[in-house]
Amino acid sequence: MNANEPGQTSEQASEQSSTTSPKGPRPKAASAATQARSARAEAADTPSILAQAVEGMVAEDDGEEHPIDRALILGRDGRWFAGWALRFIIVVIAAVFAFKILGSVWKGVLPILLALLICTVLWPPVKWMRDHKIPASLAVVVTMVGTIAVLFGVFAGIAPSVTSQFQQVVDRATEGGRRFVEWIQGPPLNLESNRVDEMVNEVTAFLQDHSSRIASGVFSGLSTASSFAVTAAVTMVLVFFFLKDGTKFLPWLRKFTGNNVGWHLTEVLSRTWNTLAGFIRAQAAVSLVDAVFIGIGLVLLKVPMALALAVITFFAGFIPIIGAVSAGFLAVVIALVSNGFTNALLALLLILVVQQLESNILSPILQSKAMDLHAAIVLLAVTVGGTLFGIIGAFLAVPVAATIAVWLRYHSELVSLRAGEITIDDIEIATSKGKTLTSQEAFNAVRGRLTNLSGKRRRGRSESTVAPKVFEAKTVIEEDPS
Repeated sequence: MNANEPGQTSEQASEQSSTTSPKGPRPKAASAATQARSARAEAADTPSILAQAVEGMVAEDDGEEHPIDRALILGRDGRWFAGWALRFIIVVIAAVFAFKILGSVWKGVLPILLALLICTVLWPPVKWMRDHKIPASLAVVVTMVGTIAVLFGVFAGIAPSVTSQFQQVVDRATEGGRRFVEWIQGPPLNLESNRVDEMVNEVTAFLQDHSSRIASGVFSGLSTASSFAVTAAVTMVLVFFFLKDGTKFLPWLRKFTGNNVGWHLTEVLSRTWNTLAGFIRAQAAVSLVDAVFIGIGLVLLKVPMALALAVITFFAGFIPIIGAVSAGFLAVVIALVSNGFTNALLALLLILVVQQLESNILSPILQSKAMDLHAAIVLLAVTVGGTLFGIIGAFLAVPVAATIAVWLRYHSELVSLRAGEITIDDIEIATSKGKTLTSQEAFNAVRGRLTNLSGKRRRGRSESTVAPKVFEAKTVIEEDPS
């Protein structure tokens, strides 16, 4: 319209031109808040160079699309790689530093770890007695004394058979050695008796030359035994106090760290406790099956000390993979020196069959429910733990690996929750049925905390729905995790 209509002022014409468009009338002006949101949306909708680099093209002033400069992409990838490499180096340095600290305080940390594992076994009877109005101290004392009495009874029961059959094993081993000497002197080796005597003399001379080292090894063994006694005593004291006052730990932790962090620690520590308890129960069931069937088989094969070997098999089963192999090897050796090659071969076949059925059927079912760890992870953990800390390290390796896996899974769930991949209903909160924290208040608090995290994510996404996708993940990641 080039001219004003009759009777229309210039101000009216200007207002009409500002509210109309070539396609028709435009809506009235929005409020200030709506205008601000529109401005933010337009600014966010304008793709940056980085967003265009992700798409692989940029638009220049001539209206045509041209390939992005490779230097920009390579520089961005180089910064990403350098950042993650620096993080990895920091993690490795921290791990080495933590390992050195752990080595220096290992004698103090070991009783704590052992006490926690023992508490997972003794807590159910203690909790049952406390639920029936028995004082906490009395419940703990009764449970610990009863457990020690049961163990003492087991060892006292097998002691007579071990004492009576041990000399029999020694005599048969001596006879087996004599037969071995006769065998190597006959065909096809045909070693002369003088040569055999020379070999015996060489072994004797070697032992005499290294007698000082052997003696130092004996004294080192005595020192280790005394250290073990001290560790066992400290562990028992810690077990008493953990069972008596352990229920006060999580409330104190929440008070000390605050609710934001405290409820997360409550959840992840409850999961850790449940995992450790599941590990002990699963290993006990697997070890019991091995001990019963191997013990029955050794009795039928008339292997000396069969009952003692069954007990050793049970306790060795708590060291995954290595423990069962060691106990089986001991049983085969005793069968060999006592009853000969054929009997040892039958004992070996028995042990292999039982352990294969246990490792391929029973153990995967129980361990998958208790720890959810791959067999390769278990083997690697046992190997590293045994190499660094001996038998105790091999025993504690799997619980430590399972604990680390619990913490990593919990962090992964929080990341998935904040990324919108899952909802709060997809997370199974351990405190609703855990052994250490069973109150509905705790369950509601943890659920509320996780719901707040999910709510923050939804609010963050709703405020940036028009932003390019390349920035959506960054918006979520940079939120305050508390």
